Amino acid sequence: GQLVESGGGLVQPGGSLRLSCVASGFTFSSYYMGWYRQAQGKERELVAGISSGGGTTVYANSVKGRFTISRDNAKNTVWLQMTSLQPEDTAVYYCRASTTYWGQGTQVTVSS
Repeated sequence: GQLVESGGGLVQPGGSLRLSCVASGFTFSSYYMGWYRQAQGKERELVAGISSGGGTTVYANSVKGRFTISRDNAKNTVWLQMTSLQPEDTAVYYCRASTTYWGQGTQVTVSS
């Protein structure tokens, strides 16, 4: 199985980005999906998760109300909509399929 993230980049504080993660090689619709991030010098942390059917979502307290995770099982894709971005959101963002597959990561930098 493979996960490929995209959509990262440089954005000013207060801006928005939408990350995408496209899955292949496994039954995407059967997997819980998560977005994680790892800032320089810090441990990787869970940002948001979504159940296989999309009906249940969880968020880290630091991103509640600003980030939204969603998925389309017909497109084998999970998204992370990020708004009101702050410098502390700067990190490499990874998607993960359950405990099985990781993507390669996409850099998000929030800076003026």
